[in-house]
Amino acid sequence: MNYQEALAKLKSYGQEHVLMYYNELTKEQQEALLTQIDETDFSILVSGREAATENKKGVITPLTAMQLPEIEAKKEEFRACGLQVIREGKVGAVLLAGGMGTRLGSDDPKGMYDIGITKKVYIFQRLIENLMDVVRVAESWIPLYIMTSEKNHEATCQFLYDHDYFGYNSDYVTFFKQEMAPASDYNGKVYMEEKGRIATSPNGNGGWYSSMYKWGIAQKAIADGVEWLNVFSVDNVLQRIADPCFIGAVLTAGCSVGAKVVKKCAPDEKVGVMCLEDGRPSIIEYYELTEELAAAKDENGDPAYYFGVILNYLFRVSDLETIREKKLPLHVVEKKITCLDENGEQVKPEKPNGYKYEQLVLDMIHELDSCLPFEVDRRKEFAPIKNKTGVDSVETARELCKDCLLYTSDAADDRISV
Repeated sequence: MNYQEALAKLKSYGQEHVLMYYNELTKEQQEALLTQIDETDFSILVSGREAATENKKGVITPLTAMQLPEIEAKKEEFRACGLQVIREGKVGAVLLAGGMGTRLGSDDPKGMYDIGITKKVYIFQRLIENLMDVVRVAESWIPLYIMTSEKNHEATCQFLYDHDYFGYNSDYVTFFKQEMAPASDYNGKVYMEEKGRIATSPNGNGGWYSSMYKWGIAQKAIADGVEWLNVFSVDNVLQRIADPCFIGAVLTAGCSVGAKVVKKCAPDEKVGVMCLEDGRPSIIEYYELTEELAAAKDENGDPAYYFGVILNYLFRVSDLETIREKKLPLHVVEKKITCLDENGEQVKPEKPNGYKYEQLVLDMIHELDSCLPFEVDRRKEFAPIKNKTGVDSVETARELCKDCLLYTSDAADDRISV
């Protein structure tokens, strides 16, 4: 894209200010900015008024989860089914690892954070070792697709290479970058992060499959015979990945998607809960749960909206292809955005100053006809790391990892030294 083409594109969206400092840039910076303009989808930018009125929820009703007693009773059946499709090469794992460790006080990718106590244990290491548990049992390697972002791609690839992928077969590891979305002020004007760079952010956890497709990775997975993708977040160091029992339960139930869930530890726990929305599977965020919904009971007298998602899902690839062809709803989130002020100086605001635009995985699920919420024991599979200290932190994850040894037969597990 040349300058005139870039200017024409920007004019069509009212974003000509992006080229305000063009003549001050070096030739390399100019080329980089023109490339970014060419690759940026400005159509997602909306006004603050539109942002405040879109994405309203429909009629919310309960969605029954498969709970631990039923899972335990059918465990061997589910496990055998899951192992069979793994051995047939029909299951892949997708790690969402585009984030940085900023909230943990680190400038590195989040997966590089060391959670060890007396020895180094990295988040990436812990997750890969969890996946290796299944590889050993199945005696079959599982394709691992790792989604990075433009901010952490090179560092993530180099880190895993330097650590020999923590024992994982590198032939089965594939990286791809998450698509980025422009960030704007409240009037829909895109911010500049630098004089030669538009302010952007990852396009949300609902953009993982479209990003996978853009890189040609989804097409390769399909050609290789992968029919199911277990997508999971980098945050949770206890989660089980490509879990045969989970896979078998979803396949046996004939559902398009499965969602690992845990019983909420408190009514106000900050997790989204599974539900039906206008008769289709969905997730309602904790801040959207009204007092009436929070107080609702099921036939057993338990809370009707009791099971929180942990961002560990199993999607059927053929359904993902259908979703990819649709335009998912856009979620507009108020955020603090680093940008240039009127003097061209970079500022880091202390309070929100605009919008970031995201697609969410909950909307992918809502596009499907059926979903199996699959309960897991939170003591064994839920140790999220959102903060350095306090709730859902490095500290709590370390304790949960130690406690987990008390609830499993794998007492020799030394993945986190205590």
